[in-house]
Amino acid sequence: MKIPQIPLSSPDITEPEIEAVVATLRSPHLSLGPRLTEFEATFTHLTGVEHAVAVSSGTAGLHLAMLALGIGPAHEVIVPSFTFIATANAIRYVGATPVFVDIDPITLNLSPAAVEQTITRRTRAILAVHTFGVPADMPALAAIAKRNNLALIEDACEALGGTIRTTSGIRAVGGFGDIAVFAFYPNKQITTGEGGVIVTRSAELAAHMRSLRNQGRSSSDTWLQHTELGYNYRLSEIACTLGIGQMKRLPEILTRREQIARHYHRELASVTELILPSLEIRNARISWFVYVVRLAKSFTSSDRDLILQNLEQAGIGCGCYFAPIHLQPAYTYLLQSAFLPVTEFVAGRTIALPFFNRIHESQIATVCDALKLAIQRIS
Repeated sequence: MKIPQIPLSSPDITEPEIEAVVATLRSPHLSLGPRLTEFEATFTHLTGVEHAVAVSSGTAGLHLAMLALGIGPAHEVIVPSFTFIATANAIRYVGATPVFVDIDPITLNLSPAAVEQTITRRTRAILAVHTFGVPADMPALAAIAKRNNLALIEDACEALGGTIRTTSGIRAVGGFGDIAVFAFYPNKQITTGEGGVIVTRSAELAAHMRSLRNQGRSSSDTWLQHTELGYNYRLSEIACTLGIGQMKRLPEILTRREQIARHYHRELASVTELILPSLEIRNARISWFVYVVRLAKSFTSSDRDLILQNLEQAGIGCGCYFAPIHLQPAYTYLLQSAFLPVTEFVAGRTIALPFFNRIHESQIATVCDALKLAIQRIS
């Protein structure tokens, strides 16, 4: 496969962070040590949520959230189809049924109205995703969850540092649900290589998830005693050390990513064939994860695929975020129950452009010129 000259994403790791990781490698603690506790504390501070549990991935975090909330085969969980497949997979890991709901055409997040219409006697939870780092309408979803006695889970894996203005003040993404999950794959705002953090206000849920991540050991168990069936979802001291360094730079990272988004906007503002992502969302601060444009309704998904091919041939990394989950082979058994016209319309026209902290303005200009040319070729 040809390596793109301008990648879709690229991690931003500094020399001090590398030095800190080397120092940890020279320490006696490579797992379940002081860096884990310190990394978790950065998330209680950021979100204002009392408990944080670091895990091996965002997917692992979502799985533990399902288990801790007692979600199982008798239950349904409302979730968007326009998201990364791990979100729905976590529901299936515990034998529950994902119920896909359509999205808002502006924010691309769950439509609260559609959520409310989908609740049944089997519904146990709402799993809201902050898609592309755009905060979902958590006040509305929280109200729906409360009225219907449902658990509320935030998939905040793409939205670290996002905030929502409420009547009581500004609250961080991750501070609304019973449980929220963040993730740090190399394309995220910060990275630990692989990794995630779960936050919750419940000491009981936190203790349960700490046990589950560590082979089912409770706080009173010895190393070879196990209270329940658990998993190896621990996050190493090495990863936590990198995460601590990255979190120290989070404010500047978020600012830089917003600057990049605005620069793309200026370059593409005159392209009438494109729908650009909103730079501002009412009562929210976006945490820019990716920069995804959409083709106008006169274009087809085949047109989009041709444009992607042209960009790739020009040495530009790109993607079609997201392929709807309900249309993927692993989920065709649910197809009959999914009517998601907005999801399918949007997903067939998305183009994710190169987006990372150290992208240069000249690279953005190259990407935009190539995109304009690709659109002209099929217009």
